[in-house]
Amino acid sequence: MIEFATPLAFLLAPLPLVIRYVLPAHQETVSALRFPFFRRLAHAADVAPRAGAVVFRRTMLQNGAAILIWGLLVSALAGPERVGEPIVQEKAARDVMLAIDISGSMDQRDFRSAQGEPTQRLDAVKRVVGDFVSVRDGDRIALIVFGTKAFVQAPFTEDLGSVRALLEQTEVGMTGPHTALGDAIGLAIKTFQSSTIEDRLLIVLSDGADTGSRMTPINAAAIAAGESIEIIAIGVGDPDGSGEQRLDERSLNDIASTAGGAYYFAGDETALSDIYTRIDAQKPRVVETTRYRPRESLAHIPSGLAAGIAFLTLAILYASTLRRKTV
Repeated sequence: MIEFATPLAFLLAPLPLVIRYVLPAHQETVSALRFPFFRRLAHAADVAPRAGAVVFRRTMLQNGAAILIWGLLVSALAGPERVGEPIVQEKAARDVMLAIDISGSMDQRDFRSAQGEPTQRLDAVKRVVGDFVSVRDGDRIALIVFGTKAFVQAPFTEDLGSVRALLEQTEVGMTGPHTALGDAIGLAIKTFQSSTIEDRLLIVLSDGADTGSRMTPINAAAIAAGESIEIIAIGVGDPDGSGEQRLDERSLNDIASTAGGAYYFAGDETALSDIYTRIDAQKPRVVETTRYRPRESLAHIPSGLAAGIAFLTLAILYASTLRRKTV
């Protein structure tokens, strides 16, 4: 499909005619003597006669070439372009951070799988979260794992396969046996600050109480709220446990409410899967769609044709002049 970038340039097409009639060629009338026997007079005076004023008239070749050249130049000024098929580009409009607790308590095998069999807490979490990541095409997802320390396992990326692969590689105790929930939220805030996307969601999953963070989880949640980061907290541990093995549901609930989110408890893999399905429905994928059509300039074609016609016309006229002189 051919389009013109500046079609108003075609208004210049009648410009030569306008100039011809508005500013005609200069003509001057002078007095002259007419001799009926000019040749005899010149012969008697022994003077060779020379041509007087000559008004050159354009040939059909010159007129046709001038019209074609001007039309091609105007077409080039109009900016002809070849327009391709529409191309759609989608860019993530939401950043989703997953903070997964991999402290020593996640090794407990008190979680029930979908088949009702006892399974390790972390194994169930990896299955459910992996499925959640797989269906979030269009979001940028990052992964933080935490125990005694918090680490960015995967920075924000749209390569969801890599995030899932890195999640599968996590093991219980990789980051220490304790639970530094506040530090994990703090690291998530720092990671979010490098992003320009305004829609930010942090999903924190933990099975124990915070035992060694430099920043309390509530203070970290308040800072997150100030950074427009929504926090959804998920508990998967034992609320009736003791010490670090006890799930601190009150803190998780306070974290979520402080950062404008919600708290959910999952007692088995089926309940955990339902929670992530609910989150997926409540926070659908958000993308920014950009549509454009590639354009290729074709102005060089009429310009080249105009130059070619001009050179060809000059060559023909020059050859014609040489032929007349030899005759």
